[in-house]
Amino acid sequence: MTAALLAGVAGLALLDALNPATIAGVALLLLAPMAHPVRAAAGFVAGAYLTVFALGAVVYAGADAAADAVGNGLVWLRRTAFTVAAVALAVAGLRRLRTRIRPAVTVPRWVNPLTAAGLGLLMTGADLPNAFPYFIAIERIVGADVGTAASLAVIAGYALVYCLPCLLLLLAGAARGDRVRRRLGVLYERLGAEKKQPRSVPIAAGHLVVAAGVLAVAVLA
Repeated sequence: MTAALLAGVAGLALLDALNPATIAGVALLLLAPMAHPVRAAAGFVAGAYLTVFALGAVVYAGADAAADAVGNGLVWLRRTAFTVAAVALAVAGLRRLRTRIRPAVTVPRWVNPLTAAGLGLLMTGADLPNAFPYFIAIERIVGADVGTAASLAVIAGYALVYCLPCLLLLLAGAARGDRVRRRLGVLYERLGAEKKQPRSVPIAAGHLVVAAGVLAVAVLA
């Protein structure tokens, strides 16, 4: 295992950590009117961490087997990651071609400190297919051929870095709950509350141009 590998994977994990879905999940739980919002947020983070690690281990095992069977078997990782990202960008762009009401983001009634881990698993698992840094990192780990134990340790570290913003927000909520909730409430009004999104051709065109570029990378990968 080299320093270059660890630095590269850490950089990809930091990029992937700026994930609005998981960060918003923790923020919503801290704002939720429940008896123990910090405990629920902690359960959510635990579910997110386990999802990133477990899915990474599964993808690593599959990619490792593909690499053993076919010389360029890892190419599918790059192409899949970039293709899914391109489709997601294109869909987001097409949705801006019409005026729509963005529904408010709320916490389901069944969420409590025990079930929050399941919510973290669901939200993180649903978002990971769009996280192309995740697949690139696993590709590099497989290509480095450092052995199963060391590879799983690196994936565990990736999952920890991925959850770092959520952990920092969780610690802030535990230490200064009222102050943090006031600031999160202001942010929620801007980003999470119900809002009318007007039709925007320039924004839609921008999304589609970027999607085309990402798809080109997927084809040429």
